[in-house]
Amino acid sequence: MNSKRDTLFQRPRDHRDFQFDEAVAAVFPDMLRRSVPGYGMMLDGIRLIARRHVARGARVYDLGCSLGAASRAVIDGAPHADYRLIAVDNAEAMIRRCRERHRGLQPQPEWRHADIRDIEIEDASLVMLNLTLQFIPPEQRLALLRRVRAGLRPDGLFLLSEKIRFQPPAVAEEMIELHHDFKRANGYSELEIAAKREALDKVLFPETLEHHRQRLAEAGFGRVQCWFQCFNFVSLLAW
Repeated sequence: MNSKRDTLFQRPRDHRDFQFDEAVAAVFPDMLRRSVPGYGMMLDGIRLIARRHVARGARVYDLGCSLGAASRAVIDGAPHADYRLIAVDNAEAMIRRCRERHRGLQPQPEWRHADIRDIEIEDASLVMLNLTLQFIPPEQRLALLRRVRAGLRPDGLFLLSEKIRFQPPAVAEEMIELHHDFKRANGYSELEIAAKREALDKVLFPETLEHHRQRLAEAGFGRVQCWFQCFNFVSLLAW
């Protein structure tokens, strides 16, 4: 199923909060490509990480899988079929499209329409929260990360990709403007940038990189390494 061009914010959507509905699902690959600096490199990295860290007989979790790009990257990196890949999203439109887009993929992921906070994590060699935690209320994030840590094998790996904010305010504003320049270079208008920012500000709550590091330590992770950053998007490995 081909992705349409993202034109959702060319006209204000009645000032609604950002929702992962059918309209967003239809344009999501284009939205990510034009809105998230380095997104393709994130997926390339996941392929390499999966090649090294997806263990035979283990489970892999893609929590907040959206249209399954990270799950597909795992399978590309670890094509052997001797593991269970469990991909979860609470948006019905996303899971339905996952099943359609990735029909015939082997090993076939278990596409689950569920809240990631309700998923039992066990015997995992790799768990991914790829641009997902930022949509979870901040006060609920630590409990989720503790469950991830408890469900990992002793040699398991956790991948966390997030949009982050910066301190002091002058640095934060500079990074935001660079991100907006990236969007402008990819064809988004000033109206689209402003409208999408307003919609996302109601549902996406970024934190500083230091805050993420501290929470991961509190959740029980002994090591945290930033392996990717482009402007205000980062990806961390924790174990």
